[in-house]
Amino acid sequence: MNTLSALAPFVARVADVDLEPEPLDPARIVAGDPVVASRVLWESADGSQSRGVWQITPGVVTDTEADEVFVVLSGRATIEVTGGPTLEVGAGDVCLLRAGDHTRWTVHETLRKVYHVTEV
Repeated sequence: MNTLSALAPFVARVADVDLEPEPLDPARIVAGDPVVASRVLWESADGSQSRGVWQITPGVVTDTEADEVFVVLSGRATIEVTGGPTLEVGAGDVCLLRAGDHTRWTVHETLRKVYHVTEV
């Protein structure tokens, strides 16, 4: 995992940070041809927490979430939480997801976010 933690504290222009391709399990793709890329900026010594930048191109995918807070930098998506709300997210929005939630992401415009994840 390529992190910038050795440089902490630091400033990163996250709107422009270079991302690395991230494999997307074909079984999770519902529609389209979404592509995921990310960059971990920091990870705790025990691997239970991470912060970084994540991006996905338009399409529809499913996921099982971790405890996460993120801020959308650009793009737009609809996140349907099974048995819960449907969230419309776009630039400037802050979103909280709970570990174990099953979601369906419909990405309307390439979405880039900064995140903090806690694995439980």
